[in-house]
Amino acid sequence: MVVNQVKLVPSRFTALLSATAATVAVVGLSISAVNSQSSVIKIDGSSTVYPITEKVAEGFQKTGSAKVTVGISGTGGGFKKFCAGELDISNASRPILKKEMAACAAKGVRYIELPVAYDAITVVTNKGNTWAKNLTTAELKKIWEPASTVKNWKDVRSGFPNQPLRLFGPGADSGTFDYFTEAINGKAKSVRKDFTASEDDNVLVQGVSRDKGALGYFGMAYYEANKGRINEVSVNGVSPSVQTVQSGAYTPLSRPLFIYVNAESAKKPEVNKFIQYYMKNGGAAASAVKYVALPARAYPVAMTRFNKKKTGTIFGGEEAVGLKIDELLTRELKE
Repeated sequence: MVVNQVKLVPSRFTALLSATAATVAVVGLSISAVNSQSSVIKIDGSSTVYPITEKVAEGFQKTGSAKVTVGISGTGGGFKKFCAGELDISNASRPILKKEMAACAAKGVRYIELPVAYDAITVVTNKGNTWAKNLTTAELKKIWEPASTVKNWKDVRSGFPNQPLRLFGPGADSGTFDYFTEAINGKAKSVRKDFTASEDDNVLVQGVSRDKGALGYFGMAYYEANKGRINEVSVNGVSPSVQTVQSGAYTPLSRPLFIYVNAESAKKPEVNKFIQYYMKNGGAAASAVKYVALPARAYPVAMTRFNKKKTGTIFGGEEAVGLKIDELLTRELKE
């Protein structure tokens, strides 16, 4: 009996070891599976650039290389997180500013600046507005300048109706806000205070679509996605379009759009793959979401900049108001 028991114990022990080994193997596989999916590329920033980056991210994730999260906290909000080292990539609808450059430097965050598309800031009105088909930059300044007392459409131009004017625009963390106020009022963030502000352009679309006297502005893609709900306004007689942006006719409200890549993050294989995918597909993505793609030759130039890990900005911490496509490309080629 003792002998039989001795023979039985190793058998049970072996079974236990086999079961344990199998469990460990399963756990090991689970951990491995989790690790393979744990690579997350963190992106935040401009709501204007969001549709392009989101489109690219959707395609990239299908390759199974990594998960990509894309947030909307505005260009300024994105740079706050980026310069704190919280992001791999920051979407920006304007170049990085001097104060943001200083914030990044203070945290040791170096960055690679890559242009990805062009936008035309689009001025919009409610569908019930039948009078403001075209506004001049002088009239826009009259409406939006800090000292403005304009509260009714009849105060904008003789012949406009007695209709209360309600304003909607991006918030202070938005690059669109910075660019528009610089282009129209002559100084970034210089603007009247009595308007409804949001970093989420969809909120602005809703506001304008619900108020007959409303006037607002945001990136061209958001107008194109909602053209059945709101009107587009020409500026100085020129409508925003791919053609008028490329020709330079839609001035001063056309502008370049960017992504900024953390130089340390750029060393990660998944981020490297994502940027390669972005530069190959960014033009098509920009066009698909109704922005203006860069000239085809610009994307290889940007990719070369990334491959060489050229850090810093070519704008010196200033806005890029009035910059034409060929001028930006020339600057890129000189770098």
